[in-house]
Amino acid sequence: MLAPFCDAGWLTAHLDDVVVCDVRWYLDGRSGRAGYEGGHIPGAIWVDLETDLSAPPGDAGRHPFPTPQAFAEAMGSLGIGDGDTVAAYDDDGGAIAARLVWMLRAIGHDATLLDGGIAAWPGTLSTEPVTRPAASFTAAPWPAERMAGIDEAAATSDVVIDGRAADRYAGASDAYDPRWGHIPGARSLPTREHLGDDGRLQDPDALRRRFAAVGIDEGTGVVSYCGSGVNACHNLLVMEHAGLGRGRLFPGSWSQWSRDPARPLETGA
Repeated sequence: MLAPFCDAGWLTAHLDDVVVCDVRWYLDGRSGRAGYEGGHIPGAIWVDLETDLSAPPGDAGRHPFPTPQAFAEAMGSLGIGDGDTVAAYDDDGGAIAARLVWMLRAIGHDATLLDGGIAAWPGTLSTEPVTRPAASFTAAPWPAERMAGIDEAAATSDVVIDGRAADRYAGASDAYDPRWGHIPGARSLPTREHLGDDGRLQDPDALRRRFAAVGIDEGTGVVSYCGSGVNACHNLLVMEHAGLGRGRLFPGSWSQWSRDPARPLETGA
């Protein structure tokens, strides 16, 4: 299987061999599709986080995982087939596109995330929308060993990490969820802080130090969550990139936890 991250040089050399996916999305409501149409890596298709990578919002959170069948149908309709390799990017350091890459890798497909996102692309951008012929993508169950449900997130002996910005972890109010704070015992590890000033990942030694600071070394059991199960995927890919194992995803994340008033919460750093 491919490494979880690739650089722009690798993507340039393999542009004709992969399906390039633009997975831009914005929490503030801006249009990811408009961003794609304003300029994307040549040949890239646009993938919609809301409809292609998520079920409708509800009690399971703002971006629940789709059923395996729904995910397979979405991939096939985009022109991604069983034998295709995917390279995905966004304009947020990979924090959004990681969702697609993690989902594909979890069920055994080759997928990689462009380190540095669209800003790392050295060539010209295209404004020509791209569509691919429909393809055959076989539905596969989400692997239980890679996932953690809401009750496991509450009672696990694994290290639970929160990938949101530190202020949201601490309890800053926002318009996204009904309660604010974090899962009791969870440790703050904002995934965007894995990036250097150039928007690319810090070197592996620096990344390992960041994980070690919250109690994670090679072989440590980890459950990763964030606001709605998107950025949490980036933390898991970075963890794998740093040689620390693969961890588990809590897909409902804070958006599911905060909807249940019986679930306790903590605030503060």
